[in-house]
Amino acid sequence: MERPRLTRLEAAHRRLVRATLDDRRMDRALTWLQREVGARWIVAGVHNQLRVEGLEHVTPYRNRSILLVSNHRSFFDMFVINAVLYRRAGFDQRFLFPVRSNFFYDTSVGFLVNGVISFFSMYPPVFRDKRRLLNLESWRELSEVMAEGGRSAGIHPEGTRNRGDDPYRLLPVHSGIGRLVHTTAVPVIPAFINGLGNDAVDQVWRNLRRRGPPVNLVFGPPLDLSQLLAQPSNGRTFRAIASRVAEGIAQLGEVERSLSPPGAD
Repeated sequence: MERPRLTRLEAAHRRLVRATLDDRRMDRALTWLQREVGARWIVAGVHNQLRVEGLEHVTPYRNRSILLVSNHRSFFDMFVINAVLYRRAGFDQRFLFPVRSNFFYDTSVGFLVNGVISFFSMYPPVFRDKRRLLNLESWRELSEVMAEGGRSAGIHPEGTRNRGDDPYRLLPVHSGIGRLVHTTAVPVIPAFINGLGNDAVDQVWRNLRRRGPPVNLVFGPPLDLSQLLAQPSNGRTFRAIASRVAEGIAQLGEVERSLSPPGAD
């Protein structure tokens, strides 16, 4: 069976983003842009509706690499979480989060969006279907850049947006998150976010008018994975870690549920 490959455009885009991580000055510049430009306008777009709980669980790690794991309901979940880490928790590291390869890495427009809107925080690319084997290389790269220090990552273990009616019923969690956790061995902090829409303009308009449901974000303490991290690096261990991660996120969902009265508008 032939090993799946990157297209020329995907390979070029991947090299360019990796170059920004390898160049210390570029890396620092993009971190500053994420923190001082991107995070400011994101928080401004939701601040009237945003309610944050559990911030004390992340502030002690503002100068350390962490792996943040969260549920996934909106296109903008990780952008808002990232902005809160920067503006309210004093986070001072470059933040990366894997993103689907199609559009963001296989088109020039997607690459431009990644650079101009997120300042190349959307890295590395994640592949689906017949090219899933390429994700092993993506997880390896992410582990490497985090091991260098000064970088943290945010992951949606569900792998895709949960479009179901019940935001508290998570989709199956992929074992790839278990592999990443086992490899990086950095603090894993769970979060649960709810209330964001998928239309950025509408979200900002509702925020300005102070209408619509609140945007609740709950952080939890780092997950205790010490026993699992001591286990052999294999599929069974990865699945067990993934299950524990899902449990931690679901528990925060129950906390968030208590913050949102049914029918709030």
